[in-house]
Amino acid sequence: MISNIEYRDLGNIEYKTAWDLQEELFNKVVACKKENENLPGAERKVVSGYLLFCEHPHVYTLGKSGDEQNLLINYIQLQAKNATFFRINRGGDITYHGPGQLVAYPILNLEDYVKGAREYIEKLEEVIIRTIALFGLRGERLKGATGVWLDTDVPGKTRKICAIGVRTSHWVSMHGFAFNVNTDLSYFGHINPCGFTDKTVTSLEKELGHSFNMEEIKQLVKSKFVEVFGFEL
Repeated sequence: MISNIEYRDLGNIEYKTAWDLQEELFNKVVACKKENENLPGAERKVVSGYLLFCEHPHVYTLGKSGDEQNLLINYIQLQAKNATFFRINRGGDITYHGPGQLVAYPILNLEDYVKGAREYIEKLEEVIIRTIALFGLRGERLKGATGVWLDTDVPGKTRKICAIGVRTSHWVSMHGFAFNVNTDLSYFGHINPCGFTDKTVTSLEKELGHSFNMEEIKQLVKSKFVEVFGFEL
């Protein structure tokens, strides 16, 4: 298993800029893997990986199989909300990114960490489940959906605290998760989050009644990545 995963904190960065960086690093990892295919075992290069953390200005993103009707406002209204919109190449439907939300983009050679895409999703979920457990919250998985949820067995109370949408190709990952920490949840009112019309979203701040230091949250989430995936940063 490789251990040289490079961590980068991108700060508050425009969505398209971060997406372009993801594509660049993703292509770099794929190229290294392809080069290794033609080399004897002893000459193969170590395939590096990356873990990108950031926050975005207000933006809505729609996955490749998503329905634009789940965006409930038009272009003029988007501008009024200082928000942008992108249709992107990850799985999943529509979601929101904005200040106070920790977005993680792991760009990994998945062959080193999991046996399948479902296991990869579950490991991402586990990172957040273990993180929020530190604050006394019980994160759960919801059948038929991705992400981390609260109160999945309580009708009308089920709510999502972390959304997940990934892309994998050549067994390399990109995109990732969005963990609501101090997020302005009103922006979710303009979409059907992840295509759901009967479930709500929440944040660490809403659940516990106070805001959190994002730098401290980043350190906790990083430590859980190391714990769950077994790599070093």
